[in-house]
Amino acid sequence: MTEALEERKSLAGKVALITGGCGGLGLATVMRLKSSGATVVISDLDAERGAEVSDALGVAFLQQDVSKPDDWGQTAAMLQERFDGLDILVNNAAILRADHIEAETIEHFQHVMAVNCHSVFLGIQACLPLMQRPGGAIVNICSSSAEMGFPQFCAYTASKAAVRSLTMSTAVYLKQQGRTLRCNSVHPDGIITPMVMDIAGSPPQMSRDMGMQAASFACEPGAVADVIAFLVSDEARHINGAAIKVDNTSTIHPPYW
Repeated sequence: MTEALEERKSLAGKVALITGGCGGLGLATVMRLKSSGATVVISDLDAERGAEVSDALGVAFLQQDVSKPDDWGQTAAMLQERFDGLDILVNNAAILRADHIEAETIEHFQHVMAVNCHSVFLGIQACLPLMQRPGGAIVNICSSSAEMGFPQFCAYTASKAAVRSLTMSTAVYLKQQGRTLRCNSVHPDGIITPMVMDIAGSPPQMSRDMGMQAASFACEPGAVADVIAFLVSDEARHINGAAIKVDNTSTIHPPYW
């Protein structure tokens, strides 16, 4: 029992920032890391929901637009002032939009890229100076779609593929710098969250059989949060630059549709 308790608190003493932490995968990750002993800070655009989660879980909350450099500057300043740095960064905030290449607009494409990809660049750049303590970790939430052709999600897939490349370049940079800080990406397939259940744009029409096939790969947010908790722990200290699939074979199980 003592060993189990120690394992449960494996993140004790570490400070974690989770973007988009008010619902879905973000909230599941907040609860998982907190249960492992981490001091958790969440950021989200929804201030009202953020206050509710903060009060309910006893975690710090920041209202933040992750696509804005100034917001990241304010977040970094708060983390330095209140916590004297940061150990764990989970870039989770994202939006999901469906449209194919001929129907998508440049405005919508740029918005998806800003929220899903630019935010990861800004977050890493703003937080790297704070992550000086040994054993730090960055986890970027990516997607199985970064490795497959999804014609109805051209902007989303492009943004997640960019996140994967940014993860690799960051991991190699950190290794070259001799830092113990690691950077990995997690690639879920469908997660049972409000974002996935209520897709903006024009989602593809699927038959009942196709819908059942797609649903068979979906998972609960907690299943992905468990993987994130492992990656930010010292147990994963030699995993750097990896793309961890949490997709129940979807990327190697043709045809998906």
